[in-house]
Amino acid sequence: MISEAGTPLIADPGYPLVREALTRGLEVIVLPGPTALIPALILSGFPPYPFIFDGGPPRKAKQRREYFQGLASERRTVVLYESPHRILQTLETMAEILPEREVALCRELTKLHEEVLRGKPRELLEILSQRDRGKLKGELVLVIKGVEDPHPYP
Repeated sequence: MISEAGTPLIADPGYPLVREALTRGLEVIVLPGPTALIPALILSGFPPYPFIFDGGPPRKAKQRREYFQGLASERRTVVLYESPHRILQTLETMAEILPEREVALCRELTKLHEEVLRGKPRELLEILSQRDRGKLKGELVLVIKGVEDPHPYP
């Protein structure tokens, strides 16, 4: 399997193919390709470990709200891919549910128009809403800082 959009199985549907190959006793060889997830994690400036990559947030409003409610106490840094067409809705949901959480929005990583915006969800929402009437292009990675442990030492 070859992917023209980054490392296979990182936010693509290749998992069933690999699972089936392994079930049939076939050899699977991995040659990692580019992925935006690690550069975004590093550029965010948030703790890189522990972290989780959770694909993308749900598309439907109710499920998206429930998803972000579930992150309210998450201590790990969370990395998500998001569509330029849904990023404003996602940030609106986050501004409502996780208003004080620090986030980094990474766009077009390793490309000519690479950009990283950092701030709280409402701040990023305001910046993006002013650009071309909210129309954003390019590949987006959203990095959400985990909740800091109020008692880091026993």
